[in-house]
Amino acid sequence: MFFVTQNPIDVPDTVLGQLGNWVQHALRAFSPKDQKAVKAAAQTFRSNPKLDVEKVITELGVGEALVSFLDEKGVPGVVERAIVCPPHSQIGPITPEQRAAILKGSVVAGVYETAVDRESAYERLKGKVAASASGGASAPSGGVAGAGGSGSGWLEQAGAALGGVLGGGGSRRGDTVVQAMVKSAARTMGSTMGRQIMRGVLGSLLGGSSRR
Repeated sequence: MFFVTQNPIDVPDTVLGQLGNWVQHALRAFSPKDQKAVKAAAQTFRSNPKLDVEKVITELGVGEALVSFLDEKGVPGVVERAIVCPPHSQIGPITPEQRAAILKGSVVAGVYETAVDRESAYERLKGKVAASASGGASAPSGGVAGAGGSGSGWLEQAGAALGGVLGGGGSRRGDTVVQAMVKSAARTMGSTMGRQIMRGVLGSLLGGSSRR
């Protein structure tokens, strides 16, 4: 927190007594009120036996100040008379020549000049999904006997066949309880033996219905 004022008596004594770092420029004591301000400011500093603070405050020139800062242990240092360095900033943007000089003298000069557009994780995953989709589209989708991969083809045909045998017209929305149970069991049995058993069961059902 910073307190900035032209007159120290504007700041309450309880606040002045708790200030850590202090920079005091010149004060002119032309009136009794000004003299009171000079005295208040001088008494706030940690005294320096080699410096008459109350007298020096009125003699400070342009760029001069009385300073007192906290040390590494948080203890206020004794007041000293110092010259304040003028600001080195400028008003307005820098010129192209100044920008080029700053970039050239940077510790990371030559590191970020070349743009590198690496393949992101999103792009790699997207490519894998596209490759899987194209491979799945070109795979054979035969009936019950031709399904050797994921088994999705024979499941679809089994569902359609059961729709004719058990009722419901093959519509997913109109599936009966038996149809739903059979489809759920077929999806759960993902091993090779499970698929073979399901093919045998479905084959006997479909064969019986055709003979009837």
